[in-house]
Amino acid sequence: MDDDRLYQSILLGDKDEAAVAVTAALAKGAEPERLLSEQMIAAMSEVGRLYEEQEYFIPEMMISARAMKKALSILKPRLSTGQAAPLGRFVIGTVKGDLHDIGKNLVAIMLEGVGFEVIDLGVDVSPQKFAAAVQKHHPDILGMSALLTTTMPYLERSIEAIQFAGVSLNLGIMIGGAPVSQGYAERIGADLYAPEAASAARLARTYLITKKGGTSPAQGT
Repeated sequence: MDDDRLYQSILLGDKDEAAVAVTAALAKGAEPERLLSEQMIAAMSEVGRLYEEQEYFIPEMMISARAMKKALSILKPRLSTGQAAPLGRFVIGTVKGDLHDIGKNLVAIMLEGVGFEVIDLGVDVSPQKFAAAVQKHHPDILGMSALLTTTMPYLERSIEAIQFAGVSLNLGIMIGGAPVSQGYAERIGADLYAPEAASAARLARTYLITKKGGTSPAQGT
């Protein structure tokens, strides 16, 4: 077996080859958990790096994600429950009054690619709905996006609603979107600011690993 066949198929966005590669690897006795971590998640992490370096763009990212999902659909039944636990849980949504979802959807794809369980609340999400979702799902991180300057205030209002509901303990809050900045994130009390999908996945992963390690997470990019 070519040791990086699955990795390369995801990196290149070849979903049919990814399906063949994961099936062949399993047939030859490869451990499902190692395929997931060492080839599939590693490939999507590399996709994120290439995107940040502007060597990959949105179409390449999306076809790689499609290949990842195809391989994962075959691998999932073989994953043992204990070892295949997700890296963490991430609730995501676009704020009230904002119907833009392309950026949010890309972030969700990248998060799933690096091992997160993602709960997508969709668009036009009110502060109260964000707070209720945190209370219901107990995520490690909440991600909120605003693509319009007129909807940016709902980022702050959502944070306030979460704090008022008393569900902000141990919760990381990430915000992003075209009009959002690192300075704005700091001003409204968000823990993380991600300018685009690839950095969102990287920051979320780093934040959670650092958090589980018992140290304070680094803020921003």
